[in-house]
Amino acid sequence: MGQMGSEGPEGITESGERPRLTEVMNEIRRSMYVAIAFSLAINLLILTAPLYMLHVFDSVLSSRSVDTLLLLTLIAVLALLTLAIMDGLRSHLLLRLGTWFEKELSGPVLRAHIYGALSANAPATTEGLRSLGTLRSFMSGPGIAPLMDAPWAPIFLSIIFILHPLLGWVALAGAIGLFSLGLLNERLTRAPLAAAGRGSGVALRSAAAAVRNADAIEAMGMAGKIVERWRLQENDGALEHLSLAGGRSSTINAISKFFRLLIQVAVMGTGAYLFIAGELTPGGMIAGSILVGRALAPVEQSIAGWRQFLGARAAYDRISKLLEGTRPHATGTSLPRPKGTLSAEGLSYVHPGNRKAAVRGISFTLEAGESLGLIGPTAAGKSTLARLLVGSIRPSAGHARIDGMDVTEWPADDRGQYVGYVPQDVELFPGTVKDNIARLGGGDDEDAFSAARRAHAHDLVMRLPKGYDTVIGDGGAGLSGGQKQRIALARALYGNPALVILDEPNANLDGEGEAALLAVLKQLKAEGVTVVMVAHRPSLLRDVDKILVLKEGQLAGYGPRDEVMARVTAAAPAKTPEKKEEQAKQ
Repeated sequence: MGQMGSEGPEGITESGERPRLTEVMNEIRRSMYVAIAFSLAINLLILTAPLYMLHVFDSVLSSRSVDTLLLLTLIAVLALLTLAIMDGLRSHLLLRLGTWFEKELSGPVLRAHIYGALSANAPATTEGLRSLGTLRSFMSGPGIAPLMDAPWAPIFLSIIFILHPLLGWVALAGAIGLFSLGLLNERLTRAPLAAAGRGSGVALRSAAAAVRNADAIEAMGMAGKIVERWRLQENDGALEHLSLAGGRSSTINAISKFFRLLIQVAVMGTGAYLFIAGELTPGGMIAGSILVGRALAPVEQSIAGWRQFLGARAAYDRISKLLEGTRPHATGTSLPRPKGTLSAEGLSYVHPGNRKAAVRGISFTLEAGESLGLIGPTAAGKSTLARLLVGSIRPSAGHARIDGMDVTEWPADDRGQYVGYVPQDVELFPGTVKDNIARLGGGDDEDAFSAARRAHAHDLVMRLPKGYDTVIGDGGAGLSGGQKQRIALARALYGNPALVILDEPNANLDGEGEAALLAVLKQLKAEGVTVVMVAHRPSLLRDVDKILVLKEGQLAGYGPRDEVMARVTAAAPAKTPEKKEEQAKQ
């Protein structure tokens, strides 16, 4: 995929997925040469109408030759038919190019959003996909054709000069005037359109966050305040910038339309004067008027479509920046199934924009088949450490290794089949329960059933309306928190992974669910699966081999379970008589 750039502090290459964007744009440029060739042919064939008028007025009417008229008409009809075919082919080519462009880049852009969300380099949004749609619409829409036709205006101006130099100078003055209006339009609308784009992105992300928290908003009566704040602080500002740009553009469009019509009147009047003076034929006067209209029309249309062009350019810049800052899709040799030995070597991680490390200098080794309980106070860095161990984020320093292989250098598509992970915030995907358990891979049904049985979730799934074929909504809509967590556990166990990492897997479980989880942990231990579990309840830690204590991102204790728990219990503050009495009352 091209040569990768140097690595930054997050281990993310500076080149990212950018080489793919460069490859696609190179293909687009090569195809554009064909479209430009069509544009040249189209603009040459547009001369049919003025040349036909010229010969009819200057030759046919004076000679009264019907044969000449029929021949000229036949030639004109064939030329116009060719023009229509060329124009259709160009439109079809641009449409195919726009569709191909979005197909080729939609995958890398979505992957870039995923990596951006993982590393906190970018907000959890899909704005890049919307930018792709903007670019596709521009490439395949009516806005690009005038930009491709405008460079051929000198051809028409040259022919006008041939008809008469004075007509040529009048037409040239009009073209320069319209071009100047186009530059003025770009200068006056660039800043407000950029501000509107930024404001619109912020407003959409805030609106999405409000929708995700609909329950809390409605329960606490916050809807009115949130809507008002969103409208006043975010959405209205973006709309004001957009309105400012639209107003300026509309004013310049109106001026340019008046100016073009004025130039056509001036050319017609100049042609009439030259005819009276005997320096121009009636056919030349009519042809000159048609030619100047054709020469100036693409320029005027380009001004009208300039806003769309600026939007497409801004969308390209956003896509380029997005792909620039994310790591490329890793590929490499498929490695054999690991035994499950897990080690951390000086692991440190600093969230982008923060100075204090969330995790600092963590080192330990867990042999294959051992289990580790990860404990510590809130915000101690437990979930961050779990994410480092599974390779979803890259460390600022140090390494996490499975059987000696750095997890960040092991391609996720290969590594993931040997790793099971239940995150702190469980998310399921739109589709069936079986699809989610099978990690959206569409594998054998029996493998999904086996994973559900190992997670002690088979009976739970069978009680759903359609069992494994039950369709769940976005994020697991329609399921309770406990049901989602148990299905996520089945997903983690799919494919018999060698390493399973569970981040507070009992956070939403009832008594039955927690009993099932304890049974799963015993089963994994018996099977020799390496397990790391973030937990707050001591009941989940009674069968683990080792305990790792985190405090403010640093290792505060590590060793066999009984030894570490004894030290933790001894270090816990003694309860005062008042607290004991209060606890007894509860």
